[in-house]
Amino acid sequence: MSVKLIKNIKKSLSLPKDILFREAKKIRDKYFDRKIYLRAIIEFSNICVNNCAYCGIRRGANIKRYAMDEKEIVRLAHYAEDLGYGTVVLQSGQNNLYDEKLCRIIKEIKETTKLAVTLSVGEKSEEVYKKWREAGADRYLLKQETSNAELFKKLTGRELSRRFECLRHLINLGYETGSGNIVGLPGQRIDDIVNDIVTFVNWDFDMLGIGPFIPCLDTPLEKQNPGSVELTMKVIAVTRILCADTNIPATTALRTKIGDINDIFECGANVVMGNVTPVEYRRLYRIYPGKVCFFLDPETWLGNIMELIKSCGLKPSGERGDRKRNNKKICGEKILEKIIEK
Repeated sequence: MSVKLIKNIKKSLSLPKDILFREAKKIRDKYFDRKIYLRAIIEFSNICVNNCAYCGIRRGANIKRYAMDEKEIVRLAHYAEDLGYGTVVLQSGQNNLYDEKLCRIIKEIKETTKLAVTLSVGEKSEEVYKKWREAGADRYLLKQETSNAELFKKLTGRELSRRFECLRHLINLGYETGSGNIVGLPGQRIDDIVNDIVTFVNWDFDMLGIGPFIPCLDTPLEKQNPGSVELTMKVIAVTRILCADTNIPATTALRTKIGDINDIFECGANVVMGNVTPVEYRRLYRIYPGKVCFFLDPETWLGNIMELIKSCGLKPSGERGDRKRNNKKICGEKILEKIIEK
């Protein structure tokens, strides 16, 4: 990547948001035919071996732990399909309880539904990733969180190089692979955010989850300032311009902090997650406080979000929403350069 593009990314983040949003929406609507893909998420366990300083389900958090059984997870996947979703996202804290169970869960979901299965369960060995892929898993989300290795280690106690090693394994195994970052982490610099976007472009990820830092009680960062919603949305917009055909959700963290819910698609996002986790578990999956639509039942939430999408002139879609790589992809670098020159 050229030094010029890196400088332009940094300049673009200081531009008025409307300039970036206008171009990002135009690109999103062109590549996705104005569709917003709906995904169902199942938060099946809050048990985590990691102790990340920003996370409410960190190992050291004083919360009640839970772990759904296999039948309940499969039942919820069927429920998601009945509601009209084409993808189910199985998410949990990082633990070893499900390494073998997930093989059976994935296989049963794939044999009894038409759902695409996305996993988001942390760092694992290549062997485990391979077993899940062979069982039928389609996608995997493993956010880098930050491209600053020193900051990553300070906040997680782990090596960033290991995170990217896992991402490489996932790509090589044929998963649609997603990453992403947290905007506004304490100690994060604007250059770190620029490097995050550079990483997104260089790795050409299939999915990118970008959300603001939200301080959580009972964590070392509970008294820190939250990340800027506007900057987060600018990062999404610039990423959309440079990664035109990548699936980018309006993350739950962003939807939680945004002032006007009607603005969630303004920056070029094309995916939204609906939570089908039962409320008794949902309240315990406290990765950050105040999660949006916390107590709404899945049917009501889905009806509301579909109406919101339509009111924005967009099309709610229950399709699988696989990434469609476009061989005639626009040159995002040139578009970004033109925006800056104006």
